Amino acid sequence: MSKNEYTFMFYNTENLFDTENDSLTNDEEFTPDANRHWNQARLHSKAERLAKVILAAGKWNAPLVIGLCEVEDLNVLELLTRNEPLARFHYKIVHKDSPDSRGIDVALLYRPEYFRPFDYQAIPVTDAKDKSFKTRDVLRISGVLNDCDTLHIFVNHWPSRYGGIMETLRYRGLAAETLRNSIQDLFGRYPKAKIICMGDFNDTPSDDSLAKILEAKELDNPKLEGELVNLSFGWISNEIQTIKSKFSWEVFDQFIVSDYFLQGNNCFKFQKAEIFKAGFLLEPDSKFGGVKPKRTYVGFKYQEGFSDHLPVLLRVQLQNH
Repeated sequence: MSKNEYTFMFYNTENLFDTENDSLTNDEEFTPDANRHWNQARLHSKAERLAKVILAAGKWNAPLVIGLCEVEDLNVLELLTRNEPLARFHYKIVHKDSPDSRGIDVALLYRPEYFRPFDYQAIPVTDAKDKSFKTRDVLRISGVLNDCDTLHIFVNHWPSRYGGIMETLRYRGLAAETLRNSIQDLFGRYPKAKIICMGDFNDTPSDDSLAKILEAKELDNPKLEGELVNLSFGWISNEIQTIKSKFSWEVFDQFIVSDYFLQGNNCFKFQKAEIFKAGFLLEPDSKFGGVKPKRTYVGFKYQEGFSDHLPVLLRVQLQNH
């Protein structure tokens, strides 16, 4: 790794809850007296392990920017960023409580010497036909990278497939429309905006929500400007992808960028996007074969794991560093 290579990271941390029962959300299972016996020792252990993943993903140079999902609140984010050896990087936090019924949110961590936000917005995903529908906001953060260029980052955690793929399809379509409208609005204000969309989309790059509604393309067409390019398309042929369901791996965690992000400039140069599949994040899958992500719990059985998702990374070289 060259000394001027830096990483953007996205990670679904799988249930990074505090141990308190919030009367306004369905978080009861992550309390000391519930079946999971989620206590301070387990919370601190999980934070330490996630900190280890983050540092390893950056190749021991902690990522510039980290998008997170399945975090309950500011308390767990502060616990994570204060954890040694992450503490020495002095991460700042962008977070807002979202209306999700389980109380899980998206957030952004950033290293302030490299990225300086000047604006952020929590964008609600709503359903005109069902006022009771609640899900995570899309979080947009606009900031200056390394004192030389503006980046607009969208952190996503789209509605899950829980309850059936077809039954929940429309909700991911609503999230896609919300993100698409926000990007169009951004292009209206910044015509050549450099955009990074990161997240757990709960759909694959070829699903309609991403390929048709968001219009995220597999490849950049050099004759067109203002396209969105899904850097994760190539991962669908990988043996190990970002999440495993029984026998099959899928790519739910992705990076999608505006084509302007890929163009040459004096600030940074795009290197590659990849899945971080370090051996310590995986364990043998005795039931379905191969390997699977090492989770914190298997059912209600606690094991000192990490998440059911693998992190994804986008690497750049900073030109003026």
